[in-house]
Amino acid sequence: MNDEKVKILLCEDDENLGMLLREYLQAKSYDTDLLPDGDAGYKAFMKTNYDVCVFDVMMPKKDGFTLAQEIRAVNTEVPILFLTAKNLKEDIIEGFKIGGDDYITKPFSMEELLFRIEAILRRIKSKKMKEKVVYKLGNFTFDSQKQQLIINSKTTKLTTKESELLSLLCANANDILERNYTLKTIWIDDNYFNARSMDVYITKLRKLLKEDETVQIINIHGKGYKLIVPETAE
Repeated sequence: MNDEKVKILLCEDDENLGMLLREYLQAKSYDTDLLPDGDAGYKAFMKTNYDVCVFDVMMPKKDGFTLAQEIRAVNTEVPILFLTAKNLKEDIIEGFKIGGDDYITKPFSMEELLFRIEAILRRIKSKKMKEKVVYKLGNFTFDSQKQQLIINSKTTKLTTKESELLSLLCANANDILERNYTLKTIWIDDNYFNARSMDVYITKLRKLLKEDETVQIINIHGKGYKLIVPETAE
């Protein structure tokens, strides 16, 4: 991941709730724009590249479902999360039919909204990782699909966990890979035993990468790991 903040388009006509959500998300380092209705939300979307959209369903001028349909007509990829005061099955199904990725029913905790946004971002990151199959790491070639690490015609077959961990490191090469994010992405839970297990896999990968001294995995104290590779590597 680079240093750019994730941009969120938040459309909520309840001014107090909207401001609370925006302040909370900004405090969590998400660059958040708050718009009061669907019309304003659509205009903002057309001017700015957003990573996630959070739309209240019941809004003046243009409701959340209509806004989502119009956005889906021009962008099929951006994830959309609906805020709804209703828990009706029909509304939930309607939201998914028109391209919504998730929904949350009011009243909700800000922490739940944050977790759902983070889950969406993890899915996107995972999808992008799968799209790129082969990585060049100095003198190494890593084929994540075949789970093979190759150097000087020598091929090492990796385990699934080793391959998943190295794929995440490659996707964040020369940048910090956060420890908790890694645990939740690969091990689902960031408990003590999974954390120790991850440390073991990091040690294994370090041994495998020793044959090229320009490639190394370093600890970033209190944060996670960084895969160092030559800047010219793809």
